[in-house]
Amino acid sequence: MLRKKGTYNIAKEQVQEIKYKMLNWSKQFGIFLYLDSNDYANQYSRYECMLGVSDSKLTINSWDELVNHTTQNKDWVLGHIAYDHKNSLESKLSSQHPAGIGFQDLSFFVPEIVCYIASGDTQLQIESANLPPDEVFNAIKAVECKDVALPQLTFELRDTKENYLSKINTLRGHIKKGDCYEINYCVEGYAENAEINTLSVFNQLNSFSKAPFAAYYRLDDKYMMSASPERYLYKRGDQVMSQPIKGTIKRGADKEQDVALVQQLKNSTKDKAENVMITDLVRNDLARCCETGSIKVDELFGIYTFPQVHQMISTVSGTLEDSGNYLDSIRYSFPMGSMTGAPKMKVMELIEQYEEAKRELFSGTVGYINPDGDFDFNVIIRSLFYNQSSKYLSYQAGGAITYDSDAEEEWNEMRLKAWALEKIFSKD
Repeated sequence: MLRKKGTYNIAKEQVQEIKYKMLNWSKQFGIFLYLDSNDYANQYSRYECMLGVSDSKLTINSWDELVNHTTQNKDWVLGHIAYDHKNSLESKLSSQHPAGIGFQDLSFFVPEIVCYIASGDTQLQIESANLPPDEVFNAIKAVECKDVALPQLTFELRDTKENYLSKINTLRGHIKKGDCYEINYCVEGYAENAEINTLSVFNQLNSFSKAPFAAYYRLDDKYMMSASPERYLYKRGDQVMSQPIKGTIKRGADKEQDVALVQQLKNSTKDKAENVMITDLVRNDLARCCETGSIKVDELFGIYTFPQVHQMISTVSGTLEDSGNYLDSIRYSFPMGSMTGAPKMKVMELIEQYEEAKRELFSGTVGYINPDGDFDFNVIIRSLFYNQSSKYLSYQAGGAITYDSDAEEEWNEMRLKAWALEKIFSKD
């Protein structure tokens, strides 16, 4: 698609304001995806923020369509792959639980307009298929931003604490028998008849819990508001890279306690065991599409700090084979190992057996493919999901279970991850 392009200088102190204006301007479109790095710049950062919008109902809704489209067109493609796309990749898998939100298993769109600020820059770039970029920029600048107060909501959990503790011990039994080594078990929190302004929810969540892979997504009447700290898969040229998170500990009440908690996480035998198992799984996944001998662990057990938690993150990279399609790296590694466990097939069967809700977009991914064929996709965690038609609001949270897991501690970790998602709807 031939696009008109414009470049607009934004004062550094006005970048946050232009982000808010872009978000408010996007509300008029039936489909949009906004991605925000929240100033977490590193060697892999490509964009500080990005927004793609579309009013077209023409979406890409199957893997083959996505491969064909990206092969034939050098253009922007944005969208999502839900966790339950696994059923299309593995015929033995299924998802029988009811869907609370209704996101499709896979959906991508070619945006009519793309706006982005490159990492480390303050220039707003606008690429438009139809409207002149100046017209788009002036419309964004003219938007008045006003957040709506969030309602007070109470979330119900699909699992009682008693049931949760029992299930964790049952899963430890599966591990003891050798059925699996590690399994990611999650619980849904939900609120029915919830009247919310989704943009205000995202702004509040993104302000309260800034994360490097934050996302605000609309697909007709379905929304996602995400404060994800985790990258799933990144491509630049012939290089692909994944950064699985395994290992979580709360922030300290003061600097001294914070430092002590970082050291506790860094020295945790359990968290290291969880992390190295998933790192090995990622290495094996990427080896299916990368050159022999090119897979390497760039960083093992890195500790990164976020507003509510410290996380243990490893980085795995490889060189894509010339003979395959570059999207094979997604096909062979999805769903991401950090949200399943190992071995993948067995734990996905156990997840379906023991969890009470369909994961849908949770533990799936949203992201972009740019005209050069490079991409970046997150892991959808720390996220709220909303169906505007049914007024159903939900989140899911959980963690990795190993044989050494303590059920009570796993419950506390799950509730810690859910806290920020519930907190924005509380009066305290």
